[in-house]
Amino acid sequence: MYLTLIFVHVSCAMLTIAGFLLRGYWMLSGSDWSHHRVTKIAPHVIDTMFLAAGIALMFEMHVQVMQHGWLLAKFAGLFTYIILGMFALRFGRTPRSKAIAFVAAVCMFAYIVGVALSKSAGSWLAFFA
Repeated sequence: MYLTLIFVHVSCAMLTIAGFLLRGYWMLSGSDWSHHRVTKIAPHVIDTMFLAAGIALMFEMHVQVMQHGWLLAKFAGLFTYIILGMFALRFGRTPRSKAIAFVAAVCMFAYIVGVALSKSAGSWLAFFA
């Protein structure tokens, strides 16, 4: 079960960031694809599967968020990524503010991946410690 859950979780992570990058490109270039129905629905389906697989992994591994600082950092990073993504794709008032929020969201996603791989809130820096 663990291998299946990790496969689904990692696959959804790759789909999530690929979709976010594509939607960001469409938004910044003014493409009509950013308003397509599938573009608005698919991310919610993928992200729900992503989160569900992550929660199932927590149960499978018998870990609790409050007992592992790295897991808490991952959830805090996820919350921040979602807020930045909302500003980048929807609520940013100017193209510049949307672009800044977009780059910050991508950086936050990279931080989350670093936390997941290192099992440390230090993310990528933990590999140098």
